Amino acid sequence: MAKNIQSLERAAAMLRLLAGGERRLGLSEIASSVGLAKGTAHGILRTLQAEGFVEQDATSGRYQLGAELLRLGNSYLDVHELRSRALVWTDDLARSSGESVHLGVVHQQGVLIVHHVFRPDDSRQVLEVGAMQPLHSTALGKVLSAYDPVAHTEAVEGDRKDFTPRTITGLAEFESVLELTRARGWAADIEETWEGVAAVAAPIHDRRRMPVGAIAITGAVERLCPAGELRSELVAAVRECARAVSRDIGAGRF
Repeated sequence: MAKNIQSLERAAAMLRLLAGGERRLGLSEIASSVGLAKGTAHGILRTLQAEGFVEQDATSGRYQLGAELLRLGNSYLDVHELRSRALVWTDDLARSSGESVHLGVVHQQGVLIVHHVFRPDDSRQVLEVGAMQPLHSTALGKVLSAYDPVAHTEAVEGDRKDFTPRTITGLAEFESVLELTRARGWAADIEETWEGVAAVAAPIHDRRRMPVGAIAITGAVERLCPAGELRSELVAAVRECARAVSRDIGAGRF
C-alpha cells in the first residue's frame, strides 16, 4: 500500500482547521492544534499562502482561508449540476418576466454564460451559451465581482473597457457600485455594455454562503426601464429565482 505524503496531510489538516474554527488563527494556535513545531507549521503556511490557499492579515499576522479555495470550490460545484438545478427556476423566470434569462459563472477574467433561456415570444434570438461577458459592466459581472473575491480582484486589476458612454471605468466609482450591490443584493446594467439593452442580476450562493454563480434578466431598455428605472417586479423576481436556486444547492433560507 502506498504511503500518504506527510506534508500534504499536514497542509490538509491546517486547511480543515481554518475552515472549521475561528475566522482567523495565529501561528501558535495552528501549530498547537495540528501538533507541529511552529517552524514546521510556518513553512507549510507560507507555501499555502504562496499558492493562494491561505491569506495572512497584514495587521494581526493571523491566517484565514484564501480566495483560491473559493475557485476550487466553484469548480467542485460542477457547472452542469448548477445548470441542472437552475433549469426549472430560470424557465419560470423567463415565462413570468417575458424576457431572456442568463445563468453565469466566473471564468477566465469574465462571466461565462452556462445557460440561456430565450425570451418567450416568436422573435428571432441567438443562443448565448458559451459566450463571455465582462465583469465590470454587466449585471452578472457586477454581482459576481461584489460577492466573489476572485472575480473582484480580476475586475479591479483588469482592463475596464469603455463600451458605451454609461460604462463605469473609474476604480472608486466601480467600488461604490459593488458596495451598493452588496447592500441591496442585486446589480443593474442599463446600457453600460450594449446600447438599448438593460439587465438585472442576483447572486447564487452555496451551503456555505459562497457565491457560485448569478442569474440575470436581460431585455430592451424600454421594456425593463420604461420610466428610467428598473421595474421593481423584475428586481424582486430575479432575486427570488436566485434564492430558489441557492436553496436547491443547499444554502438554506435567507
